[in-house]
Amino acid sequence: MSRPPVPPFTAATAARKARLAEDAWNSRDPAAVSLAYTPDSVWRNRGEFLTGRSAIVAFLTRKWALELEYRLIKEPWAHDANRIAVRFAYEWHDAAGQWYRAYGNENWEFDGAGLMARRLASINDRPIAAAERAFHWPLGRRPDDHPSLSELGL
Repeated sequence: MSRPPVPPFTAATAARKARLAEDAWNSRDPAAVSLAYTPDSVWRNRGEFLTGRSAIVAFLTRKWALELEYRLIKEPWAHDANRIAVRFAYEWHDAAGQWYRAYGNENWEFDGAGLMARRLASINDRPIAAAERAFHWPLGRRPDDHPSLSELGL
């Protein structure tokens, strides 16, 4: 199975890969998202360590059951032959209605078919007031005309 764009990455293909990942995560479909990763993909997400697609599906299912109205923006930071570094922010609220903005960085490593073999994520959450929200599109894919992280000053 191939998942274009594939390494080696250019600035344009790294940006495309980041947008495709953003679109997938904004679908909030754990099974579909997991298909972008190798069957034995290794993750570090905050303090949690995962291996394999079934662990990814379980993790994302738990995540999106707690992080309601999740909306994400990713932006490439750097790339080389088979690696991409991205920065991201996402907004969500908990069951009590408290909004948060999470800020983070991810380091991605891909196999030759364009599947992510390793994902290392560092993330910080900040409570925000509803009036501070900046991600206001309908749930799902971010519209092409919605500002990027850089355009939002994030």
